[in-house]
Amino acid sequence: MNLKSLQEKLNNEDLTLVAQIQDTIYTSQLKGIAPLINPMKENQLFFKDAIVVDRVIGKAAAMLLALSQVQYIYAYVLSRKAREILDAYKIDYDYEKLADYIVNRDHTGMCPMEKTVYDMTDLNEALSALIQKQEELSKR
Repeated sequence: MNLKSLQEKLNNEDLTLVAQIQDTIYTSQLKGIAPLINPMKENQLFFKDAIVVDRVIGKAAAMLLALSQVQYIYAYVLSRKAREILDAYKIDYDYEKLADYIVNRDHTGMCPMEKTVYDMTDLNEALSALIQKQEELSKR
């Protein structure tokens, strides 16, 4: 599939993420970073050399995808901190809208995942912190 086909699939099938990983198409309707972090708990390189189309890429998602050695990312919304990570790791990307930061679901502040990794630079540290934060939030 090409990028346009992946984008159409995301929009037509009401998905939150579509990734082409070699000959496999991975899709998810989960919210937040769950579509990325859940498979990465089993295989840190799950998205290695993948083309990822996602609705929102914040710093947390960018760090996860950098750790997983993604090839290319297309985001409808990209945060400035995410762009810094993608540039630092020389990951190709495009986006429609650049945001100062990713907002939380009730639009009262910063996304808790973006906040968790806001000042982090180490990708492995970020993965551990995000797994911990995901577990914390799931208990609410």
